[in-house]
Amino acid sequence: MVQAYILIQTEVGKASTVAELIGKIPGVIQAEDVTGPYDVIVRAQADTVDALGRMVVAKVQQVDGITRTLTCPVVHL
Repeated sequence: MVQAYILIQTEVGKASTVAELIGKIPGVIQAEDVTGPYDVIVRAQADTVDALGRMVVAKVQQVDGITRTLTCPVVHL
């Protein structure tokens, strides 16, 4: 199982809606709207890195109101 944090920038005023919609995507553990340089932070998981990438590109980035994403895989050192 691969987990990652997805940092999301949204259009002005869309953070809550984006977080709510992303929270319904299978594989998303948590989606929160936050303050700072990013508007939404998501914790997601998938079986493989490739599956995680497909989820980000095919599902997360397709949510209306998103302007940019940054995916940060969790590593266990």
